[in-house]
Amino acid sequence: MTPRAAGRLTLETPVTYLTGVGPRRAELLKRLNIFTARDLLWHIPHRYEDATTVRRIATLRVGEDATVIGTVVSTGILPTRKGLRVFQAVVRDASGLIEVAWPGQPWLERQIAKEDVLLLSGPVRFFHGRQLAPREFVNLGKDADGTSGGRVLAVYGATEGLSVKVLRGLVEAHLDALLPLVEEYLPASMLAAAGVPTLPEALAAVHRPTSVAAALAGRSRLAFEELLCVHLLHRRAHALAQEAQDGIRFVNRRDLTSRFRAALPFTLTGAQTRSVREIVGDLTAPARMHRLLQGDVGAGKTVVAVFAALVAMENGYQVACMAPTELLAEQHARTITTLLAPLGIAPVLVTGRLGAAARRAAAATRAGEVPCLAVGTHALVQEGVRFGRLGLVIIDEQHRFGVDQRRALGEHRTAGRRPDVLLMSATPIPRSLALTMYGDLDVSLLDERPPGRLPVTTALRPESARARVLGFVRRQVEAGRQAYVVYPLVEDSAKVTLKAATTAFEELSAGPLAGLRLALLHGKLSSEEKDAVMRRFRDGAVDVLVATTVIEVGIDVPNATVMLIEHPERFGLSQLHQLRGRVGRGAAESFCILLGDVGPEAAERLQVIVDTEDGFEVARADLALRGMGDLFGERQSGVPTFRIADPLRDEALSDRAREAAERLLADDPALTRPSHRQLGEVLRRNYGRALELFRVG
Repeated sequence: MTPRAAGRLTLETPVTYLTGVGPRRAELLKRLNIFTARDLLWHIPHRYEDATTVRRIATLRVGEDATVIGTVVSTGILPTRKGLRVFQAVVRDASGLIEVAWPGQPWLERQIAKEDVLLLSGPVRFFHGRQLAPREFVNLGKDADGTSGGRVLAVYGATEGLSVKVLRGLVEAHLDALLPLVEEYLPASMLAAAGVPTLPEALAAVHRPTSVAAALAGRSRLAFEELLCVHLLHRRAHALAQEAQDGIRFVNRRDLTSRFRAALPFTLTGAQTRSVREIVGDLTAPARMHRLLQGDVGAGKTVVAVFAALVAMENGYQVACMAPTELLAEQHARTITTLLAPLGIAPVLVTGRLGAAARRAAAATRAGEVPCLAVGTHALVQEGVRFGRLGLVIIDEQHRFGVDQRRALGEHRTAGRRPDVLLMSATPIPRSLALTMYGDLDVSLLDERPPGRLPVTTALRPESARARVLGFVRRQVEAGRQAYVVYPLVEDSAKVTLKAATTAFEELSAGPLAGLRLALLHGKLSSEEKDAVMRRFRDGAVDVLVATTVIEVGIDVPNATVMLIEHPERFGLSQLHQLRGRVGRGAAESFCILLGDVGPEAAERLQVIVDTEDGFEVARADLALRGMGDLFGERQSGVPTFRIADPLRDEALSDRAREAAERLLADDPALTRPSHRQLGEVLRRNYGRALELFRVG
């Protein structure tokens, strides 16, 4: 018996059997991941148009930003002299007419017809009279009441052949029948503490809002559920990992660590001291450590990692520190060698560049019982490299390694116990977001800069200042310094008029920087070629490095004092901040210059970089401006992301969800109680893949 024949609508009813949906429309709905009535109900509007603020067309003035509702009285396509085709419509309400133009969108002729009622939002400009340039529009159809205001219109994600109007109609047609089928499964006390409505109330509010505020209140309940589920998964995974994988219980002997602290030529920052305390607490606990050490450029992550290594070494264990590139591994080895020289300890370097004899010697050292610190690349996990007593694994820029590479080090066992793991990342992420992204890890945050480090002077300069800027670069080099010049493209493209790195290298070499030693670095070079160029720059054989963003995560060149970035509007704020971090690593004053003519919006965005050097503030502004984007793209497959919640915008809600998850798991770790059964079903239905991954650690 089919669902339609049965005459009973359920949340699991296939959309094919819903009124107004046939086989063809069902296929279109599948593009939106709508397969059942439940999916339709959970197809949440991605924005709202507040028709309560609708203006009368006659009152519009040039320069204003306004929302109007009107009926289309005529349409047409106007070609321009440059070949651009402009779709135009004349829209009328009870007060008057206005022309509306969509440059370069002639296909709208198939979507907008005479007598359609449109809701339009955008600036009013002067073009042969008043003209509205719609930033957004919603086609309300031919039967809509074009004169009424006082409504909040839900705008759904649509697809070709399935308009917003059709989706709104489908939801509206079934909402009254579907809402009574929805049961709230979260405890009333939890909802009250979070300050969100019940699930049926929330779904009614998001689909049929009486105001924008009501819609946002409903959205907060759905966002809270997403955040709660992710925190539950993370905390449960963390607990399972600790139960299944007993760690090494180190003793804080305060031998090497005390000598190291006394020998340091500087005082640790408060953030470094706090992070060392947190890590030592993990190392001396029976459960295996799995901690992320996150810090801005130059925040002192290496020093904190050395403290962790010394705790393991003074307990007679070995330590492996893995970096993503040979240059970075060599840099870590040099830095750690300098730091540990007063203790008479030297790290062992293991990279693919080592000869066979050197690798065998390194492997023999690591296989012995003598505690050691091995620093290297993925060569640390290649065949033939074995640790006899590995107690701690440190992985720098952990997102640049695959799961298998990270797991290979962590699988080493000493007396049946796996080593503790410390992951490090230099990508600034606000703490609340880090706790949401990495809830299955413990997070230590280095949010202070070491004292005495000179700030990098950052400036935004127009194209007209190019000659002065390049003259400044030349003077810095002539004074014995080095400089970076960074471009967003490798080669010129017919479609993009930006100056590319290869072209700029030739022009700079023959023009403003002629006579200086220039080198070119970009992603199309082989790894060996890139390493060779960076080594020459590091060793002072190159004055100016013309590069693309391959230097974003690079090595320390203390003598480099100028970072010149062309077309800065093409970069994200966090990316610009990472690039700026390549300079200011020595004792000399350093400069970051953003060069190019940019529009008002880009100038406002770039001013954030000019005004602050705090990477966490930059990251917060970047996320607020561009949204979440692909921030979770570096996470491994199966880890849940968000459809409704925004961990940055919903910081306070995420904190409440995390607290609720911790209380829930403390009370019912396996969520087996009858009152938690539906929540468990939601987790399995929506996050089944993640649950499976977490079961295997």
